[in-house]
Amino acid sequence: MPQTDPRRLAAWVAAGLILALFAAWYLSRSRPTAVAAGEPAVATIAAAGQSPPGGRGGGSAGTPVVVDVSGAVKRPGVYRLTTEDRVEDALKRAGGATRRADLSVINRASKLEDGRQILVPTRGKSASTPSATAATPATSTGPVNLNTATLEQLETLDGVGPATALKIVEYREQHGGFKSVDELDQVAGIGEKRLAALRDHVGV
Repeated sequence: MPQTDPRRLAAWVAAGLILALFAAWYLSRSRPTAVAAGEPAVATIAAAGQSPPGGRGGGSAGTPVVVDVSGAVKRPGVYRLTTEDRVEDALKRAGGATRRADLSVINRASKLEDGRQILVPTRGKSASTPSATAATPATSTGPVNLNTATLEQLETLDGVGPATALKIVEYREQHGGFKSVDELDQVAGIGEKRLAALRDHVGV
Protein backbone atom coordinates (compact mmCIF):
# COMPACT_ATOMS: atom_id res chain seq x y z
CA MET A 1 0.00 0.00 0.00
CA PRO A 2 1.58 3.35 -1.05
CA GLN A 3 2.22 5.88 1.67
CA THR A 4 0.41 9.29 1.65
CA ASP A 5 2.61 12.31 1.13
CA PRO A 6 2.55 14.28 4.43
CA ARG A 7 2.55 17.58 2.60
CA ARG A 8 -0.45 16.64 0.51
CA LEU A 9 -2.29 15.46 3.62
CA ALA A 10 -1.52 18.75 5.37
CA ALA A 11 -2.87 20.66 2.35
CA TRP A 12 -6.15 18.72 2.45
CA VAL A 13 -6.55 19.34 6.18
CA ALA A 14 -5.89 23.05 5.72
CA ALA A 15 -8.42 23.22 2.91
CA GLY A 16 -11.02 21.49 5.08
CA LEU A 17 -10.47 23.95 7.91
CA ILE A 18 -10.83 26.88 5.52
CA LEU A 19 -14.15 25.52 4.20
CA ALA A 20 -15.43 24.97 7.73
CA LEU A 21 -14.49 28.52 8.75
CA PHE A 22 -16.10 29.96 5.61
CA ALA A 23 -19.31 27.98 6.26
CA ALA A 24 -19.47 29.21 9.87
CA TRP A 25 -18.93 32.82 8.74
CA TYR A 26 -21.63 32.56 6.07
CA LEU A 27 -24.19 31.13 8.52
CA SER A 28 -23.44 33.83 11.10
CA ARG A 29 -24.04 36.53 8.48
CA SER A 30 -27.22 35.04 6.96
CA ARG A 31 -29.23 34.48 10.19
CA PRO A 32 -29.46 38.17 11.35
CA THR A 33 -30.34 39.18 7.80
CA ALA A 34 -33.27 36.76 7.70
CA VAL A 35 -34.57 38.03 11.06
CA ALA A 36 -34.16 41.63 10.01
CA ALA A 37 -36.00 40.94 6.76
CA GLY A 38 -38.98 39.64 8.72
CA GLU A 39 -39.34 42.72 10.96
CA PRO A 40 -40.88 45.10 8.37
CA ALA A 41 -43.64 42.59 7.70
CA VAL A 42 -44.53 42.51 11.39
CA ALA A 43 -44.44 46.30 11.55
CA THR A 44 -46.65 46.52 8.47
CA ILE A 45 -49.24 44.21 10.00
CA ALA A 46 -49.24 46.18 13.25
CA ALA A 47 -49.61 49.45 11.38
CA ALA A 48 -52.52 48.07 9.38
CA GLY A 49 -54.59 47.81 12.55
CA GLN A 50 -54.13 51.47 13.47
CA SER A 51 -56.44 54.29 12.47
CA PRO A 52 -55.02 56.62 9.82
CA PRO A 53 -53.61 59.87 11.21
CA GLY A 54 -56.23 62.60 11.35
CA GLY A 55 -59.12 60.15 10.87
CA ARG A 56 -62.19 59.82 13.06
CA GLY A 57 -61.23 56.28 14.08
CA GLY A 58 -64.68 54.96 13.16
CA GLY A 59 -66.57 57.80 14.89
CA SER A 60 -70.09 58.67 13.84
CA ALA A 61 -71.07 61.87 12.06
CA GLY A 62 -74.44 61.88 13.79
CA THR A 63 -77.75 60.09 13.38
CA PRO A 64 -80.12 61.48 10.71
CA VAL A 65 -83.15 63.32 12.11
CA VAL A 66 -86.17 65.09 10.64
CA VAL A 67 -87.27 68.38 12.20
CA ASP A 68 -90.13 70.79 11.52
CA VAL A 69 -89.09 74.44 11.40
CA SER A 70 -92.07 76.78 11.44
CA GLY A 71 -93.16 80.22 12.53
CA ALA A 72 -91.20 83.38 11.87
CA VAL A 73 -88.65 81.93 9.43
CA LYS A 74 -88.21 82.67 5.74
CA ARG A 75 -88.75 79.10 4.48
CA PRO A 76 -90.86 77.07 6.95
CA GLY A 77 -90.80 73.36 6.31
CA VAL A 78 -89.51 69.91 7.22
CA TYR A 79 -85.76 69.44 7.00
CA ARG A 80 -83.32 66.53 7.34
CA LEU A 81 -80.27 67.12 9.55
CA THR A 82 -78.33 65.06 12.13
CA THR A 83 -78.14 64.78 15.89
CA GLU A 84 -74.81 66.64 15.72
CA ASP A 85 -76.58 69.73 14.36
CA ARG A 86 -77.99 72.52 16.52
CA VAL A 87 -81.20 74.55 16.42
CA GLU A 88 -79.18 77.33 14.82
CA ASP A 89 -78.33 74.99 11.91
CA ALA A 90 -82.02 74.19 11.43
CA LEU A 91 -82.87 77.91 11.34
CA LYS A 92 -80.22 78.45 8.66
CA ARG A 93 -81.69 75.62 6.57
CA ALA A 94 -85.05 77.37 6.81
CA GLY A 95 -83.57 80.58 5.41
CA GLY A 96 -83.01 82.24 8.76
CA ALA A 97 -85.40 84.08 11.06
CA THR A 98 -87.50 87.00 9.88
CA ARG A 99 -87.06 90.51 11.25
CA ARG A 100 -90.10 90.07 13.50
CA ALA A 101 -88.88 86.80 15.00
CA ASP A 102 -88.47 86.60 18.76
CA LEU A 103 -85.34 84.46 19.18
CA SER A 104 -85.03 85.21 22.89
CA VAL A 105 -87.34 82.30 23.76
CA ILE A 106 -85.38 79.74 21.68
CA ASN A 107 -82.21 77.94 22.73
CA ARG A 108 -80.33 78.03 19.45
CA ALA A 109 -77.40 76.04 20.91
CA SER A 110 -79.41 72.92 21.76
CA LYS A 111 -78.90 69.75 19.70
CA LEU A 112 -81.62 68.30 17.52
CA GLU A 113 -83.68 65.16 18.03
CA ASP A 114 -85.89 63.32 15.57
CA GLY A 115 -89.44 64.63 15.23
CA ARG A 116 -88.75 67.93 16.97
CA GLN A 117 -90.71 71.05 16.07
CA ILE A 118 -88.81 74.32 16.19
CA LEU A 119 -91.43 77.05 16.45
CA VAL A 120 -90.10 80.59 16.11
CA PRO A 121 -92.60 83.07 17.59
CA THR A 122 -93.14 86.63 16.43
CA ARG A 123 -92.48 89.57 18.69
CA GLY A 124 -95.94 90.64 19.85
CA LYS A 125 -97.06 94.20 20.48
CA SER A 126 -98.45 95.04 23.88
CA ALA A 127 -102.20 95.58 23.94
CA SER A 128 -101.66 98.58 26.20
CA THR A 129 -99.81 100.62 23.60
CA PRO A 130 -101.79 103.36 21.79
CA SER A 131 -101.08 101.89 18.35
CA ALA A 132 -102.39 98.47 19.30
CA THR A 133 -105.46 99.90 20.95
CA ALA A 134 -106.24 102.09 17.97
CA ALA A 135 -105.73 99.26 15.49
CA THR A 136 -107.99 96.80 17.29
CA PRO A 137 -110.70 98.75 19.12
CA ALA A 138 -113.24 95.98 18.66
CA THR A 139 -111.20 93.37 20.52
CA SER A 140 -112.00 94.89 23.91
CA THR A 141 -115.78 94.76 23.40
CA GLY A 142 -116.44 91.82 21.08
CA PRO A 143 -115.20 88.27 20.47
CA VAL A 144 -112.05 87.70 18.44
CA ASN A 145 -112.70 86.02 15.10
CA LEU A 146 -110.39 83.01 14.90
CA ASN A 147 -110.40 83.08 11.09
CA THR A 148 -109.51 86.75 10.59
CA ALA A 149 -107.70 87.86 13.75
CA THR A 150 -104.07 88.97 13.52
CA LEU A 151 -101.36 87.62 15.79
CA GLU A 152 -101.60 90.78 17.89
CA GLN A 153 -105.37 90.35 18.31
CA LEU A 154 -105.02 86.71 19.30
CA GLU A 155 -102.40 87.63 21.89
CA THR A 156 -104.94 89.85 23.66
CA LEU A 157 -106.82 86.70 24.68
CA ASP A 158 -106.25 85.49 28.22
CA GLY A 159 -103.58 82.80 28.33
CA VAL A 160 -102.60 83.17 24.65
CA GLY A 161 -99.00 84.23 24.12
CA PRO A 162 -96.99 84.73 20.91
CA ALA A 163 -96.25 81.01 20.47
CA THR A 164 -99.89 79.91 20.93
CA ALA A 165 -101.16 82.72 18.69
CA LEU A 166 -98.79 81.55 15.96
CA LYS A 167 -100.05 77.97 16.29
CA ILE A 168 -103.65 79.18 15.88
CA VAL A 169 -102.74 81.03 12.67
CA GLU A 170 -100.83 78.01 11.34
CA TYR A 171 -103.74 75.69 12.11
CA ARG A 172 -106.31 77.82 10.25
CA GLU A 173 -103.97 78.13 7.25
CA GLN A 174 -103.44 74.36 7.11
CA HIS A 175 -107.14 73.46 7.55
CA GLY A 176 -108.81 76.28 5.63
CA GLY A 177 -110.07 78.07 8.70
CA PHE A 178 -112.00 77.11 11.83
CA LYS A 179 -115.46 75.61 11.33
CA SER A 180 -116.39 76.10 14.98
CA VAL A 181 -114.94 77.37 18.24
CA ASP A 182 -114.75 73.77 19.52
CA GLU A 183 -112.13 73.08 16.87
CA LEU A 184 -109.76 75.32 18.81
CA ASP A 185 -108.85 72.41 21.10
CA GLN A 186 -107.09 70.78 18.13
CA VAL A 187 -104.40 73.45 18.35
CA ALA A 188 -101.32 72.31 20.25
CA GLY A 189 -101.19 73.92 23.69
CA ILE A 190 -104.94 74.51 24.01
CA GLY A 191 -106.77 71.91 26.03
CA GLU A 192 -110.31 71.64 27.31
CA LYS A 193 -109.74 74.00 30.25
CA ARG A 194 -108.26 76.77 28.15
CA LEU A 195 -110.96 76.29 25.50
CA ALA A 196 -113.62 76.72 28.19
CA ALA A 197 -111.99 79.98 29.30
CA LEU A 198 -111.76 81.28 25.72
CA ARG A 199 -115.16 80.15 24.46
CA ASP A 200 -116.97 83.40 25.32
CA HIS A 201 -114.18 85.55 23.87
CA VAL A 202 -113.72 84.04 20.40
CA GLY A 203 -115.89 83.28 17.40
CA VAL A 204 -115.74 82.10 13.76
